[in-house]
Amino acid sequence: MSRTRWGILGAGSIAGRFSEALAALPEAETLAVGSRSQDTADRFAHAHGFSRSYPGYDELAADPDVDVVYVATPHPFHAENADLCLRAGKAVVCEKPFTVNADQARRLVRLARERGLFLMEGMWTRFFPLMGRLRGLLSEGAIGEPRMVSADFGFRAPMDPSSRLFDPKLGGGAMLDVGVYCVSFASMVLGPPLRGTGLSHLGETGVDEQFAAALEHGEGRISSITAGTRTASPHEATVLGTEGYVRIHSAWWRPEAMTISRPGREDESVRVPTDENGFRYEASEVMRCLAAGEKESPVMPLDETVAVLDAMDEIRHSWGLRYPGEEWGPAAR
Repeated sequence: MSRTRWGILGAGSIAGRFSEALAALPEAETLAVGSRSQDTADRFAHAHGFSRSYPGYDELAADPDVDVVYVATPHPFHAENADLCLRAGKAVVCEKPFTVNADQARRLVRLARERGLFLMEGMWTRFFPLMGRLRGLLSEGAIGEPRMVSADFGFRAPMDPSSRLFDPKLGGGAMLDVGVYCVSFASMVLGPPLRGTGLSHLGETGVDEQFAAALEHGEGRISSITAGTRTASPHEATVLGTEGYVRIHSAWWRPEAMTISRPGREDESVRVPTDENGFRYEASEVMRCLAAGEKESPVMPLDETVAVLDAMDEIRHSWGLRYPGEEWGPAAR
């Protein structure tokens, strides 16, 4: 069996967890890592079993033996890092959020399609086995027609203006860090969002520390989401249908259990235990796509990634929240 040779761009904690997942997959080879210094790259390579380490991203992208690159840098660098790898002819998986805004995402999608390269947002929640079960139940009409979704993702982090959660230069705030999970989930269930609106609290560093938003998905379908980096929440999601509802229990963004409730019937519990490192499901889908010659994943389509960012842009724009150097498109979304 041929193995898919992976490169990792960035050497932070998320990159480490993704690499651990790759190490458990026999079809994956952890080949190369690129970081901002040789020392950091060497330490990461030693810790996670990579045979090559580079003191820069250009060198990683230029390695002719790397089949696919996982981009694991902070949010504001996703676009330029993914662009670098695509221009070098590499397939790319970019950690969520795919980019800071939809304009950046459109440029990457256009480049990948022009060059016939695989590209995908690393929204790991989509690939868990329970989410596959949920999509199957909904397509079978288990709760009738899905009409509404609610989802929350909040936690209380200590205030540190220099951390990625609160620094505008690092894309800080609840929307990009955890709100994107909620918007993407609603999109998966109800279809891509057409527009969004919401309210937020902008903290001392100017980023959204908590927000609540409503999204329209067409044909009367709507979703409500809440997220925060200074406010704890139960981490639950609910899908409301015309003939019942599904509750995905805490923590729904790495799901293992859900309950199906329908009038006149006993509740049905579904539990799908998962591997402790859920990145393996995402990585497996990428390698399946590459082996099949697919340029994007049907589980996380590129047009949907762009639509999610469009809605997030629209909501952020209403708050007046822009990141340093960010320009709004002509439609402000």
